[in-house]
Order: sequence, then C-alpha cells, then structure tokens
Amino acid sequence: MSEWWGFDGAPRREAKDGIAARSRRGEIGETWWSKRFIAALNAVADTSRLSRGRSYARSGQVMGLGVEPGEVTAKVQGSRPSPYRVRIGLTPFTEEEWERAERALAGQALFLAALLAGEMPRDVEEAFEAAGLSLFPARPDELKTDCSCPDWANPCKHVAATFYILAEAFDEDPFLVLAWRGRPKERLLERLRELRGAAEPPAQEPGDAPEEPRTGGFWRAGPELAGLAFSPRAAEVPDAVLRQLGSLPPEAGG
Repeated sequence: MSEWWGFDGAPRREAKDGIAARSRRGEIGETWWSKRFIAALNAVADTSRLSRGRSYARSGQVMGLGVEPGEVTAKVQGSRPSPYRVRIGLTPFTEEEWERAERALAGQALFLAALLAGEMPRDVEEAFEAAGLSLFPARPDELKTDCSCPDWANPCKHVAATFYILAEAFDEDPFLVLAWRGRPKERLLERLRELRGAAEPPAQEPGDAPEEPRTGGFWRAGPELAGLAFSPRAAEVPDAVLRQLGSLPPEAGG
C-alpha cells in the first residue's frame, strides 16, 4: 500500500542533521510535564502510527524543530526526496491572561525559585487554574496538528515523531512549554521578579549607628566638671545614730 494510507511504499530516506531521540526503547519523555503532552498525543493517535512515530524519532528523521508562541514547526524526512512539513498549534494566552497567571505565580515564592533552577513546579497548574487558565491542553482537540504528507490520518507518524522530539525538548527546557503558550523565559522571569519585589515591604532605612565607646579618657575629668565646686569637710553624724549609742559616760575628774 502507498503512504497515502499511512504505510510507507518505499524505505524512508536518511535525514541530514536530524534530531534523534535520546530514549532508545520504551516510552519517550522523562518529566511529568513532557508526559502531559505525550498523553494528549496518545489520546488521539492510533497505536501503529505512534509506534512508527517513535521509530522515526529515534532514527533522527525530525529536522529543524522550532517553538514559537502558539506554534511548533518541524520537518520530517520520509520516503520522498523532500521532507514533510509538520505544524502543531496550541492557542497562546493573551496578554491579560498572562498578567493573571504571573500574579498567581508570583504569589508563591517557591515557583520563582523552581523556575530559576530550570524546573517546572509540580503544582504550577494550580496557579494557572487560580487564574482561570490551563497551562497544559485540557482536551486533545486543543492541539491542532497538520502535516504535508498524503496520509489521511491526523496525527500521522510524522506528527507523532515531532511530538516525541518535542517532549524531549521539554525535558531539557521546561520554559519551552511557557514559550509555546506565549511567554518567553526572560520576559516571564522579569515579570515575576517585578511582582515579587512590589509585594515585599520596603527595606527600612538604617538608623544612626551608635557611637563606639571611648575609654581613653575614662579616668580624666572632662570639661563638664570644670564648673563644679568642692568643699571637703568631715561628714556629719545623723542624730538618730547618736541616740542609738546612748549617753556618753562622765569624764573622769569632772
């Protein structure tokens, strides 16, 4: 049968400068966020095309993967001389939607720390849900796939191969997920830092530092004592003390 019906009529051609999947067997996609997109693919593609898509991905048939707001593009070398063009679309968030999402993210200090470390916080979806959004596709039909091959099935094996390479790209850089939704890494981190800074109380101005204690002139009278007058004399014994001593004895010979 021909490739029109989803089967190769000729051996696939070797791709030049193709991107080969790191995974050599089993499932593709290591992190929980890349597995979310693979799950969306599994929900709409048949088993045979998924299997051939993994084979294409592992043999390096995918070339020139690009991630832009709302669109992933790639070229996939099949059995024909020219590679097929693949597109995977996902509606990006509007600027107002990103404002809501960023405020929700900035409200959690751990999110910024994790993103700065190159990780996707596991509960990041809660922040987007609090903003009334879904970072990952909530339904399979949210992903719009297209390929220039003659296969009637959608997604075809070329789209599936692109999905698998994209999943491994997400493993390496979770910010690609956010860029696909419309927010580049630098812009997102800048906004989160701004919002975190605005939420923190301003630092108090440091007061005057206390003077260092000066002990060099401790035993010398300072100018403050110059006006004081001293009149040395014998201390007076209070009458109460004298009464406690009783009467003095008479002097002899008196």
